[in-house]
Amino acid sequence: MAKQVIVLDNGASAIKVGIARKDPEPRIIPNAVVRSKGDKMTYFGHEIARCKDYSSLHYRLPFEKGYLVDWDAQKAVWDGIFSDEVLGVDTTQSSLLITEPYFNLPNIQDTYDQLIFEEYEFDSYYRCAPASLVPYGNLFSQPGLPPPDCAIIIDSGFSFTHVVPMIDGKVVWNAVKRLDVGGKLLTNQLKELVSFRQWNMMDETYIMNQVKETCCYVSTDFKRDSEICRIDPKHNPIVQEYILPDLSTNRKGRVRLPDDIITETDQILVMNNERFTVPELLFRPDDIGIDQAGLPFTIAHCISLLPSDLQGMFWANIGLIGGNTKFIGFRDRLLSELRTLAPVDCEVVICECDNPITEVYESAYQFALQASFAQHVVTRAEYAESGSNASRRKFRDWKPQESEKEKIREASAKVKGKQQQREDDRSQAPTKLTRTRSTRAGAGTSSASTTTRRR
Repeated sequence: MAKQVIVLDNGASAIKVGIARKDPEPRIIPNAVVRSKGDKMTYFGHEIARCKDYSSLHYRLPFEKGYLVDWDAQKAVWDGIFSDEVLGVDTTQSSLLITEPYFNLPNIQDTYDQLIFEEYEFDSYYRCAPASLVPYGNLFSQPGLPPPDCAIIIDSGFSFTHVVPMIDGKVVWNAVKRLDVGGKLLTNQLKELVSFRQWNMMDETYIMNQVKETCCYVSTDFKRDSEICRIDPKHNPIVQEYILPDLSTNRKGRVRLPDDIITETDQILVMNNERFTVPELLFRPDDIGIDQAGLPFTIAHCISLLPSDLQGMFWANIGLIGGNTKFIGFRDRLLSELRTLAPVDCEVVICECDNPITEVYESAYQFALQASFAQHVVTRAEYAESGSNASRRKFRDWKPQESEKEKIREASAKVKGKQQQREDDRSQAPTKLTRTRSTRAGAGTSSASTTTRRR
């Protein structure tokens, strides 16, 4: 009997989890332990939905600066997920597919192994970076076309934004680039701006995150929008009024509509140029003193490190995943800036998915359904025999190996071979047509035409 596979995309902000062959759509659970100052209660992961008072929530996050460091908090969240309240699974009779951060440290990877095999006693598990699962999904799928051999994955999440190149479904780690701007930094920046200009919202992380996701957008013309807000700060097409949640009546926050009636108890947050200056940090991190290039230049630099004869394929296959890519205008702004950086003879194509937050889970779900999945996992018996060395042997990650460069060369040669084969297939089709036409014209003409071609 095949073991059930638990798919767990362990994000720093939210966990996307489900069971293969049962949950095509994931359950999205906050990855945090939250203490509410209002009702003096502590909530673990999935329990946060029960919280009635979202004022002054204190977050204890398992992830810090992109890495899993608070294992007690993480275990508390996972305990709730595996319990009867969420999945209701027997971990000893299950297999686990879990994501880990890019460039995860070896000692942290060892702790993953210990917790999964010694604490939860999973029968087997597979661990990998999020982008390595994307080829199994539908991000780049186009009707009638095979999946691309070369692609760039833009993964803009809670802690960082990563630019991940892939050749033949494998990550090219020596060209992966990281931008130190993520959803957490954007929320904190918005809190500081609003606290300085209007209300003190420094303790209202939950509320300001909702404001960010509701009101913010990426400007396609930053100078124009800035000038609009400067000329008339209170009455312009950009300004929005956000009605803060009323915790006494359990009413959620919302954008004020033209026909909304405002009462004396309503608190209004005016969102002016904050709407686009906060997401602008993805493109101009130096605005707040981060000494890094913006996302478009990072992508261009990443592609420049790849084999020169394959770079055109990378420009034509750029995919977006992660919560920050949901900002309105993100794709259009990125496309316009990349076109100015790309070579003249290269076409720039950016692919989007329906929900960039759950794309990794959906791709992992498809991978877990494949018959070959069982060949990639490390079993509990292998771990008992070799410890974490069993994981190091089976899981491909960023740590350089002696044969890594040779594997990249082999993958590049394989891609070039596929390209040559397709070109040969295309060139053969018109040759047959020409030969047929010349036969109809006359035997002598056909013979001469064929002879010329053979030469």
